[in-house]
Amino acid sequence: MNFQQNTSLDKVLTALFLPYKKSVTDVEKISKAMIDADMISNEDEIVNDHIAFRTLGVPNLGISSFEKIFLHYGYTKMDSYYFPGKKLDAYWYAPPSLEYPRIFISELRVQDLSSKMQRIISEYTNAINTDPIDTIDLDDTKAVGDFFYQPLWKLPTLAHFQQLSEESEYAAWVIYNRYYLNHYTISVHNLPSPYNSLEVFNEFLEGLGIVLNNSGGKIKTSKDGLLRQSSSVAEMVDATFAHNETMKISGSYVEFAERSILPEFEFLDKNEIQREHRREGFEAANADKIFESTYLEQTSKK
Repeated sequence: MNFQQNTSLDKVLTALFLPYKKSVTDVEKISKAMIDADMISNEDEIVNDHIAFRTLGVPNLGISSFEKIFLHYGYTKMDSYYFPGKKLDAYWYAPPSLEYPRIFISELRVQDLSSKMQRIISEYTNAINTDPIDTIDLDDTKAVGDFFYQPLWKLPTLAHFQQLSEESEYAAWVIYNRYYLNHYTISVHNLPSPYNSLEVFNEFLEGLGIVLNNSGGKIKTSKDGLLRQSSSVAEMVDATFAHNETMKISGSYVEFAERSILPEFEFLDKNEIQREHRREGFEAANADKIFESTYLEQTSKK
């Protein structure tokens, strides 16, 4: 979260983060409580593990379009992931230098949805005849920052949103929220003891009234045991649909990650441990459950 405005990438990340922070009240609530608990002296000390975005896999949109922004700013495309149950593909992207967050971009496999759902999505995306990223000067950080929150298609109707939700809550989220920042992630392992454990940090969060996603358990653990993740349940936001119909829907949320030291570096003194000594990448099984932070089964608990 320590965006110093020293580089173009800092400016882009700040443009992304500020509207997200304003919308997701849990962000400031958690940051203030961390300061009060002497975990940090200010929110700039929070290490942002990664940020995540959702996209639609249709012509001129999706990962192949959206990733151009971050590739331009020095990110490197890494591993791919497939989520058959949710009909999603994803990649993660390594930052140009270690002070920046990883990027995780997922994409709905629209072709795998029912024909009815495909027709609904097409009604909004068919008018996009060229890749919108290609119309942006990627060196213009203001233009890039503005792009994340600009409407790419017409406002959906409430009926379409609800119909999409029945088959894919991910699809419904994207059709309304577009490229809005889905979540940012606090690196729990960088916090002082005892808060550098997800068990302890989750207890701290719940003491604040933060509701945690319990799909697959409150802590989702990779097969190797080295990546553990939790997340808050998404904020419910007032959404205005076409024809001025309104309804509360799920917005964005906060994730919490604990990356363990790789076995080959366990001999290092704790003061020598750097980011490159910890478990890297992501885990499909963990991410599969984290996606559900915006799903009704979770948000209904708030």
